[in-house]
Amino acid sequence: MNTASAESLQRYQDSLARLRPQLTGTEQPWLMNQRRGAVESLARLGVPQRRQESWRYTSLERLLGQGFVPAAGTIAPQDSDLESLLLPKLDTWRLVFVNGRFAPNHSDLDGLPPGVMATSLLQSIGSNPIVASRWLGRAAGAPEHAFSALNTAAIQDGLLIHLPRGLQLERPIEVLYLTSAPGCATVVHPRALVLLEAGARATLIERFAGHDHSLYFNNALTEIFLEDGAELEHQQLQQESPAAFHLHSLFVNQNGRSRYQNTGFILGGTWSRNEIRVDFLGTEARADLQGLYVTGEQQLSDVHLDIRHTHPGCTSRADYRGLLHGKGRAVFDGRIIVNPDAHKSDAHLHNANLLLSRNAEVDTKPQLEIYADDVKCSHGASVGQLDPAQLYYLRSRGIDAAQARHMLCLGFAGEILERCRIEPLRETVRTAVAARLAQPMETAGRVQS
Repeated sequence: MNTASAESLQRYQDSLARLRPQLTGTEQPWLMNQRRGAVESLARLGVPQRRQESWRYTSLERLLGQGFVPAAGTIAPQDSDLESLLLPKLDTWRLVFVNGRFAPNHSDLDGLPPGVMATSLLQSIGSNPIVASRWLGRAAGAPEHAFSALNTAAIQDGLLIHLPRGLQLERPIEVLYLTSAPGCATVVHPRALVLLEAGARATLIERFAGHDHSLYFNNALTEIFLEDGAELEHQQLQQESPAAFHLHSLFVNQNGRSRYQNTGFILGGTWSRNEIRVDFLGTEARADLQGLYVTGEQQLSDVHLDIRHTHPGCTSRADYRGLLHGKGRAVFDGRIIVNPDAHKSDAHLHNANLLLSRNAEVDTKPQLEIYADDVKCSHGASVGQLDPAQLYYLRSRGIDAAQARHMLCLGFAGEILERCRIEPLRETVRTAVAARLAQPMETAGRVQS
């Protein structure tokens, strides 16, 4: 470990020491054991290095150079500020977290069906820890890097959703994570635990946002468990502050015949990394993953997929698209593993990128590891610029160059946008993408493949 990494690790260890007196749940041995093990993992793992394959294309210099300190507590947002972040004309149950802490005054859970838990993880651990003690940490397992270890070591509050067997929610659950760090560089560690019992069905909308140009590090970790036949539609929108750092590790465990759909929109932050791991734990399960990242000046958007077919007859689809302009950088690292017993697996992985400037850059690495016979698997990637023939066609019909580029880019993004069936969210993202594309952009260089 180099000197800078060692110093950064020491700063995080010091921040944990300052945070420890504020942590609750000290009367819960299972939680204290998890925290203790995470602290030991942090010291053992150290800060990720570029020589590690999963961090090969991801520079940590800007992140490690910040002196982040734990958030002092919940900062009450102005109602007008909060209103601007909520999805318009959408009937949902809503939970709001500010700097990682549950904000009940800004949440709305009226009319939630009996038996459904949608609450603060902190409150659940204090009043009814049975679900949390049984499930928390099972999908994530042992920390794979220092940041997931940090999240577990600093577990304080977060989201807990539990649907009983067979219950189907008619309205989505909307979760807003709002981070604000006026005057100091803040780190928060939101945690989420989502459990759908057999046959349950729900829609979850997660949004990560910051109002201003606050400098903060949102180090989030989510675990999702789908029992037999459960179905979850999961929509995610990352619109962090332009100065923010964002790392979200998502772990999904799927049992037999379960269905999981994830659509992720990555628009904000100066440095963003999204990790998704899906484990099939039963037969005939299906996961559909798709995402859109828009990366501009000095931004890094990093997406890592790890899909593991361990049982027969499971299906996975992954389709991610990137729009890069200015000096934007993106990384896509997708891997599908088909184990020896996972016969009749059906897995497809694709990544497409559109470079809108000469200085934009993407590193894409889709991978298949197949150890079983009788499977249908494919993967592919493309990196290119706008098609001159399409531009010419639009120009020849009286559309100016800027508007023609705008239309083609929205058409490229529309392949992912149209898969989001929640119209207010889809239009919010479309408007945000259009605003980004309206900025002046230099044309890209030659097409690459």
